[in-house]
Amino acid sequence: MSRYRGKAHQGPQSTAPYPLSRLSAPHELVSIAGEIAAADTMLSAVVGAELELIARQIRALQQQAAETLERAQRDALLHRAECRFKKRPGEVYHLYRAASGRACFSLLSPADWRGASPHPFEGSYRLGLDMRWTPVAEVAAPALPRR
Repeated sequence: MSRYRGKAHQGPQSTAPYPLSRLSAPHELVSIAGEIAAADTMLSAVVGAELELIARQIRALQQQAAETLERAQRDALLHRAECRFKKRPGEVYHLYRAASGRACFSLLSPADWRGASPHPFEGSYRLGLDMRWTPVAEVAAPALPRR
């Protein structure tokens, strides 16, 4: 172990870049450089982990945004489907595809047609208060009252 052999600090003890007391541990440039390298390694690991977490959150938000846009496109198409009655939030409507290719809503489900619906059935949707459509398969069944 070599000690620093350069010029000694000439100013007040409080401004010295190293301890001036004979009781303090000697400082060597190599040990200080080692401490700096260890701190850099730790900072790199911590910052890398934080950035990885942020990247995962960004990917999750991108996926959520894509799903939201898909639902909005589906809802816009469903609102443009032919409908010859007033749609009310909270009600379930059944979507059929006419021979001409246009989509049309009906109040009658495939079961109401007893297997002989005039057009191919595409799905049943519930209109929400926020005017968004939810497929009936995704609507939570209401809890039955306990007796």
